[in-house]
Amino acid sequence: MLSVLRNRTYRRLFTAQVIALVGTGLSTVALGLLAYDIAGADAGSVLGTALAIKMVAYVAIAPAIGAVAGRLPRRWLMAGADLVRAAVALTLPFVDQVWQVYVLIFLLQSASAAFTPTFQAVIPDVLPAERDYTRALSLSRLAYDTESLFSPALAAALLSLMTYNWLFLGTVAGFLASAVLVVSVILPKQAAPEPLGGGAYSKATAGMRLFLAGPHLRALLALDLAVAAAGAMVTVNTVVYVRDELERGAADVSLALGAYGGGSMVAALLLPRVLDRVRDRTVMLRGALLLTLVFAALGALTAAGAGPWRWPALLLTWAAFGAAGSMVLTPAGRLIRRSAPPEARTAAFAAQFSLSHSCWLLTYPLAGRLGAAAGLQSAVVALGLITLTAGLVAVRLWPAAQEPGPVEHEHSDLRAGHPHLVDAVRVRGGWRHSHHALGDGLHAHR
Repeated sequence: MLSVLRNRTYRRLFTAQVIALVGTGLSTVALGLLAYDIAGADAGSVLGTALAIKMVAYVAIAPAIGAVAGRLPRRWLMAGADLVRAAVALTLPFVDQVWQVYVLIFLLQSASAAFTPTFQAVIPDVLPAERDYTRALSLSRLAYDTESLFSPALAAALLSLMTYNWLFLGTVAGFLASAVLVVSVILPKQAAPEPLGGGAYSKATAGMRLFLAGPHLRALLALDLAVAAAGAMVTVNTVVYVRDELERGAADVSLALGAYGGGSMVAALLLPRVLDRVRDRTVMLRGALLLTLVFAALGALTAAGAGPWRWPALLLTWAAFGAAGSMVLTPAGRLIRRSAPPEARTAAFAAQFSLSHSCWLLTYPLAGRLGAAAGLQSAVVALGLITLTAGLVAVRLWPAAQEPGPVEHEHSDLRAGHPHLVDAVRVRGGWRHSHHALGDGLHAHR
């Protein structure tokens, strides 16, 4: 898996991603402490609203960025987003009003909505070989999971030496370092975007129309909803299960969340070799099925009476949720890469970013409000039914006959080293390699 880090451009971009993620993790801890200083007992409400604002920014801003990103230098777009995030993080320690926190969070997350889809769309150009790209996707998944485990521990260690305001400076340093690394690389030439007709709304929704046009990507949206239902159950209700249901200490909340991240990391480590032999459809749909089965197990655990077995059972359940979610999310980039031509790839990743976070915007409050008003079992049943329905819809939208598959063809007119010959092998009279069929046609190469 680590062989892809030999590519200098990808190595620097991946390092930029990791550093920025650590900075974001530090700011998450610091923001919670800042909210408590400003709002006191209402800090939870402030953070809940900030989380909703984050999702709204992702859903609203990403499509607009996708509409114009193809006409902007990608390197400077990502570096500019990093600088905006650094400026916002530098300002946060000085706010003393709740509304100021909300405004700055919106600006911060809007910049993230510009950076992330652009970054995702760049990697397929940097690593054109599908085997390398698959390993990059797994590394990215590992980076997110590792950050969720490492950043809180780092923040706790730093808080023993300094006040939380200094954590924001760590965030600033992370974003500035990310910007420097992004600017230091030379990216492959960007495919010229197709002209977009219509008004501003039409241009902003062009990526979503492209995303929803193909059966594979419509199925991906249903799978995103299944993952969001499971992830929301874990994120929102872990503290309730650990503290109220199992009557365990606060430290065990982190352990439970660590089990979820650990399950995701194990799956991400195993998937590159699996995806070399098994089709994306098989892995992703089985991940959705596993999510449904885990919800059934969680329902049984929730209904059971007291017993010491329930704590290890919860850890195993959370780890299974993480592994199943990783089975769905890790190959998603491969699907988008195959389904969108290079000139529309940023818009497609932006649409996926926006639509997937729309799913989280739905499931977050549902998991919290149902759990609080009707009990955890009701939340398990409702979110489990959403996961099951989403999985069945994905199966229906993505029949096996439409699985993108390799189509072999030969070239006798291209020189060695031509970009079109990535993954090609020399044969008598030319080169042979595969492209992927996408339902009713072949992906166009330029």
